[in-house]
Amino acid sequence: MLEVYIAGAVVVGLILLVLLAKSLLFICPPNEVLIFSGRQHRLADGTTRGFRLVFGGRGWRIPIIEMVDRMSLNVIEVSLSIRGAYSKGGIALNVSAIANVKISSDRAVIGNAIERFLGRDLGEVRRVAKETLEGHLREVLAKLTPEEVNESRLKFAQQLQADSSDDLRKLGIHLDTLKIQQVADDVSYLDSIGREAIANVVKDAEMAESDAKRIAAEEEAAQIGRAEVKKSEADAAISRLKNQLRQAQAELEQQVKSAEERTLAAAREARALAEQELQRVRAGLESLRLSIDQVMPAEAHRRAAAFTARGEAATIRAHGEAVRGALDQLRAAWAQAGDAAMQIYVIDQLEHILEVATEAVGRVHIDHLNLIDGGDGRTLAAYIGAYPAMLDAVFAAIARTTGVDVPQVLTRAGVAAPALPVALEKD
Repeated sequence: MLEVYIAGAVVVGLILLVLLAKSLLFICPPNEVLIFSGRQHRLADGTTRGFRLVFGGRGWRIPIIEMVDRMSLNVIEVSLSIRGAYSKGGIALNVSAIANVKISSDRAVIGNAIERFLGRDLGEVRRVAKETLEGHLREVLAKLTPEEVNESRLKFAQQLQADSSDDLRKLGIHLDTLKIQQVADDVSYLDSIGREAIANVVKDAEMAESDAKRIAAEEEAAQIGRAEVKKSEADAAISRLKNQLRQAQAELEQQVKSAEERTLAAAREARALAEQELQRVRAGLESLRLSIDQVMPAEAHRRAAAFTARGEAATIRAHGEAVRGALDQLRAAWAQAGDAAMQIYVIDQLEHILEVATEAVGRVHIDHLNLIDGGDGRTLAAYIGAYPAMLDAVFAAIARTTGVDVPQVLTRAGVAAPALPVALEKD
């Protein structure tokens, strides 16, 4: 609970500190000046004054001792209008002007404005500036003639600014601009001056126009004369140029004809040379065509036949050598095996021999057979025994033909004679 009280006290203290800082810190925008009064301040020149200034920034006020005031530096528009102000020569003039003034931001001058206008509104500044400028406006009018005022308003305004600057500086006011809007009088003096000036201008214009016409006529006559001379000179030059042109054209035509003849001769010669070259190229192409169509295929065929013959001869020779080698190896193996050679050969060819024997027996095909048995069962047994007899007949035929007794060879080798499968169809 105590921590809550402490935290609340801290928050309240911070709020009070912020409020205190807000009440003591003053921010000055660029169009204002802050005046901190209540203490003596020494200036750079050694003098002292009872306030300090802040332009466009911020400043801290010392509590109780200092107080802060603001003064605007905005432009104040002042309309000037005076009537019946006598100019040099006794002519009463009416003048309208517009001026833009402000409180001076010069530190050496603004003190005068603070002493006179601090705490007063801008209307008071406008009134004082208006009265001051109108007074100086009358003074300047008294020094100038109506013609000078009307013809040189810029000089009039500059003279008015120069005469009023000292008094405005004493008031702490700065004059930004001053423009003369209108200058008139009640007796139409300026109008008469204007009419006289207009008449003089018209007269001068008429005289200038007459002089200009006379000068223009003289110049025109002179120009016409010079133009005629120039025309004659130009005609003569044109004639000379035409003659030169005709001569140049004739020379060019002759050169063109000569060039054409030379070109045609060169073209005929080039055409003849090109034709000869073309005939040589055609002859070469025909020779190449014959070589490609006949000579080269014949040569290729001859070479191919030679390579084929060589290949076939090599194949036959290789095959003969292979057969000879196989026979030599077989003869050597047969000689090494001695009496057992025949047994080995028969055993090696046993599968083929059996296939041949089986094929021979298999050629005997009985489509339909009816057996009549006498009751003792010998007929079927005799029929079945006929198949081994057929196999013996085949082996006997092999022995008569080749001299090899297959059953005997197998018996010596210790191989049992194979059994012949018999398919019996019984009706």
